[in-house]
Amino acid sequence: MKRHVLRTENGIAALVALIMIGMLTLIGLAALTTSDDEVAISGNQLQETRAFYAAEAGLEKAAAALQVEFETTGAPPTTLPVGTEEVNNCSVSYSAVDDGPAVVDVLTTGTLAGLHALIKSFTITSTGENPTDAARVVMSQSFETALIPLFQFAVFYGNDLEIAPGPAMSLIGRVHSNGNMWLQSGVSLRMDSYVTASGDILHGRKGPGGVSTGDVLIKNAAGTYVSMKDGSEWLDANDTNWYDASVSRWNGRVQDQAHGMTELNVPLTGSSDPHKLIEPATSNPDSYENKATLKIINGVAYQKIAGLWTDVTAGMQAAGIISYSADKFTDKRENKKVDATELDIQALYNNPAFVPSNGVIYFSDDIASASEWPALRIKNGSELGDALTIASANPVYTLGNFNSVNKKPASIMADALTYLSGAWNDARSADVNYTTRIATATTVNCSYLTGNVETDATYYSGGFENLPRFLEDWKGKNFTWSGSAINLWASVQAIGPWGATAYYRPPNRVWSYDTDLDDPNKLPPETPVVRVFQRSGWKQDYVSLAAGN
Repeated sequence: MKRHVLRTENGIAALVALIMIGMLTLIGLAALTTSDDEVAISGNQLQETRAFYAAEAGLEKAAAALQVEFETTGAPPTTLPVGTEEVNNCSVSYSAVDDGPAVVDVLTTGTLAGLHALIKSFTITSTGENPTDAARVVMSQSFETALIPLFQFAVFYGNDLEIAPGPAMSLIGRVHSNGNMWLQSGVSLRMDSYVTASGDILHGRKGPGGVSTGDVLIKNAAGTYVSMKDGSEWLDANDTNWYDASVSRWNGRVQDQAHGMTELNVPLTGSSDPHKLIEPATSNPDSYENKATLKIINGVAYQKIAGLWTDVTAGMQAAGIISYSADKFTDKRENKKVDATELDIQALYNNPAFVPSNGVIYFSDDIASASEWPALRIKNGSELGDALTIASANPVYTLGNFNSVNKKPASIMADALTYLSGAWNDARSADVNYTTRIATATTVNCSYLTGNVETDATYYSGGFENLPRFLEDWKGKNFTWSGSAINLWASVQAIGPWGATAYYRPPNRVWSYDTDLDDPNKLPPETPVVRVFQRSGWKQDYVSLAAGN
């Protein structure tokens, strides 16, 4: 058979090859175009990101300037931060504006949510610009400084907090420590609100002594008490899974440094030592002597009248408001005789001309000798005529009931605070055996701010349950107290350690946080505050890129 060859098939392979090359060329060109677009987009994003971080740096710069001004002067800045910077080849301009007068409001975020505070706010605006491709980002943020009354905490410690009650104890209200917190109990310890520490939260004992096996329970967000027990162990900061496990167990109501909790500090202008609050005013702008309108200094009483200090010693002595006795009684914990200036509260309010106009009394007396010491003793204080704050550089003793009738906002600030029952007998104060000093049931409604003798290798501090001091045999007797308990310092004058000698037997502690303190209108006069800084309301207001990008 004769074969026929189609001439049109000649060169078909070359044609197919050319078509394939054309297709591959088109695909390559498309890929190059796409790559160029992606590079351009990536470039735009990079320039925008640089502008973004530059703008964010401006917010940080302005916020830091505001915070430093508050911490340095204790007051809002007279000149608000404004400026320009170069950051990562970008320019940034920032400014802050005052949002108006400070207002009393309720904090809504974090572990401080629910507390009333005096809030001063500013709005910060920052613009970051990248000259490459003209990327521009505008951001804004709210900066707030909040002054929170300390007496809204049930318990607040400026140093390590130890709670180790023998009998069952319930703490109603917030508990905070600017240090470590050590928790244990003989029977049970129940804590119903936020428990926070700037150090670690731990189970057990800080110093000498055994560890009790009683339960420690903290209420979660659902209102259920949940134990620190974790099987045969305890869940605390020593646990490798502490952060996640604590958040899961207590829903963020237990926080320490692992959760980002920081110190809450009293704003001071002349010192970083909060003990300055009760020290004399000489070269001390933070002293409560500067806030008082009635003061007793080294035995002389002064009243501020029309802005001037007037000596009213003779009148107050004649009215029986103040009196002085050397070696009035013995403090067996300190093993010292007390030179007592006595303040008769009933006599004070019976003579209204001497009542401090703003409700603040200040007391200070020089240390007399190594074996004797001056102190203020408050008597006949069962009913106050008005809200009252007493601040003392020296130890303070209350005699009998205080503010137990027609309760008024009241506080005592002192180097150390000792409660004496109504049965206290000065003549038996030096007896070696405390069983000769039998207490009677006593009621005190008063917030207090005081110091302690911290735990060391030899002595235990006594824990929160022994922060207020006692010198009598209280066995079976109730000491009923309501208020807020604040310990900001180690005592400077009252340095006898707890438990060094057998000088008392503890009472039945019928203690509670006074929920009236949640009302800003029911706080004691010149209640001390802690300052916190918050940033909220962050937003990116504007982003722009050069046209065509």
